[in-house]
Amino acid sequence: MTRRSAFWLIVVVLLIVSGVWWLGRPQADGQVSGQVVAAAAPSTVGFERVTAPLSLEFPRDHGAHPAYLTEWWYYVGNLVSADGRQFGFQLTFFRRALSAETAARSSDWATNQVYMAHFALSDISGQQFYAFDRFSRGAAGLAGAQAQPYRVWLEDWSVTGVGPQTEHLLAQQNSVALDLTLAWGKPPALHGEAGLHQKGPEAGNASMYYSLTRLPLQGAVTLDGQTFAVTGSGWMDHEFGTTALGERAIGWDWFALQLDDGRELMVYQIRREDGSIEPQSSGSLIAADGRVQHLAGSDVQISVLDTWQSAASGGRYPARWRVTLPAYGLTLEITPRQADQELRLAQTYWEGAVAIQGESAGQPITGQGYVELTGYVGTLRGQL
Repeated sequence: MTRRSAFWLIVVVLLIVSGVWWLGRPQADGQVSGQVVAAAAPSTVGFERVTAPLSLEFPRDHGAHPAYLTEWWYYVGNLVSADGRQFGFQLTFFRRALSAETAARSSDWATNQVYMAHFALSDISGQQFYAFDRFSRGAAGLAGAQAQPYRVWLEDWSVTGVGPQTEHLLAQQNSVALDLTLAWGKPPALHGEAGLHQKGPEAGNASMYYSLTRLPLQGAVTLDGQTFAVTGSGWMDHEFGTTALGERAIGWDWFALQLDDGRELMVYQIRREDGSIEPQSSGSLIAADGRVQHLAGSDVQISVLDTWQSAASGGRYPARWRVTLPAYGLTLEITPRQADQELRLAQTYWEGAVAIQGESAGQPITGQGYVELTGYVGTLRGQL
């Protein structure tokens, strides 16, 4: 899937240019302090590319793949407290290599890896939205990713394996905190061709991509000194590769949808500047028993039914959709659970909780999920 690691080019701007290190610390409002010296993107020379499906094994491949330029671990979910207060959350960790160099370094602070993390909370009942980001080099224990035992972290934001197919999510910034335990409700769903997800027509412009599409959640959300015991359902994506959006692409719309009949649907479309859609756009329909059906772009019809304009950024985003899979008798209407879920961080984009109503084979169906919208404030052309 073509997704959020586009923002790593901004991390490179912030962290390193021509061997000159710069490292900012997050301020109280979640923005990053410091001074940018210059700007340059790392070369892709020397990095491996995904040209054929790789044999994924777990837990090994839950960890990092530093031979590839870019990687991310992405967690979202919908939560509810015992008294009915509703929340959505995002906790994402991004890794980007600065070079393909693998030689040992003499300093614990030296590294060719940088990390970024995004933490967001949608207080749906209160119609408030909170978003924060952090940046760090992958050295001196500040940030990293490993498979056994599984852990991905940036300072005290982390995802940690605490048992077989059980993980603990932890993040706190200002008055907002997330403390959740999740279980793998289904085995990993491999997208595309056995996990190989093509981004463009070029050979090697692809990634390995899998999702954990049904994650029972329980734990706590803290907001302004008040702690809520919550339960819910989450979704996890893990993707790695050495890829970029095509010359005509400006961004993407991505849907992670959990239906109440036990199925999940992942679909995305890469948008071009002329309004057309990249042919590589596709998706997956995951059955209740975990079987994955690959969807070509022609299998999915996405119609925008409404829009919302951000007063802060000026970006105008789709705000309601109809997603139809004619061959499967599935029609879904998807609505944001609150309008403003725009992350105004190093990169401005919309990522938020959604509700689903529709029909499956003529019968009513409901659900919930998450949607990501990029390229509506600026372009992500040339980025992944």
